[in-house]
Amino acid sequence: MPCSVARLVDGRDIAAARPECKPRAVGALPRGQGEPPAIGGVLSFMVVIAVILITSAALILGAVWGAFRGLGDQTEGFIVSMAGGALIVSLMEEMIRPSTETLPLLAVTVAIGFGATLFTLLDNWVDAKLSNAGGIGLLLAVTLDGVPENLALGTALIGSDALQVAALAGSIFLSNLPEAAGGAKRMMKDGRSRGTVIAIWSGVAVLLSVAALLGYWGLSDAPDELTSAIKCFAAGAVVASLAREVFPQARKEDKKWTGVAVALGLCLSLTLSQLG
Repeated sequence: MPCSVARLVDGRDIAAARPECKPRAVGALPRGQGEPPAIGGVLSFMVVIAVILITSAALILGAVWGAFRGLGDQTEGFIVSMAGGALIVSLMEEMIRPSTETLPLLAVTVAIGFGATLFTLLDNWVDAKLSNAGGIGLLLAVTLDGVPENLALGTALIGSDALQVAALAGSIFLSNLPEAAGGAKRMMKDGRSRGTVIAIWSGVAVLLSVAALLGYWGLSDAPDELTSAIKCFAAGAVVASLAREVFPQARKEDKKWTGVAVALGLCLSLTLSQLG
């Protein structure tokens, strides 16, 4: 209802309660224009950078941990399982479900399937080429897993606030930490020095930070339909990585408590998502 008409209904100024009818300062842009599209007036750019750096820093912390001390196999398996469980909830609540508001269900399904298929094909290629590559093979596998995860994180930051992406960011942090620790330990067994191992994993952290920033910057002005499609594509790739890499490895390292760890991850992610 136009504001001018709303003021005449029953003689009451019901338009005053409507935000779009409130007067604007002279020279002000129409509402919804001139605001930073990527942060929606909630997230500052520094917070975006902080979230991305914290999740990627887990790779460096994990590499240092693995190079100097290392994780026990059972501990690594438990943490990875918990991170995988958390990622399932995060992907559904922060990536897939919101996309159904701008895309038909068929388009959402196709995008998820395409992401999962592409990841599977690439992962099969890596397995075939680097099946005996030791720590370097794991490094490349983590990088392949991490690109869609961080692309998902970057797109999730568009129009969100810090608490809304806390579950996804926390899940990625949890998955990066033990994977880097295990990879660093294997690379040292292959004969590489601590400094080389930490430097290599630091480079991977930079690469994945760039992937998240590309997701954030590159899509901040994109149509909602395109952003939703890419979110679903990234979510599909991450789901495939969970099924092919994360859960099988976790089950191999911690046979007794994998199920409990996944359930804890689900609960943790659900709790964080409710904060937003």
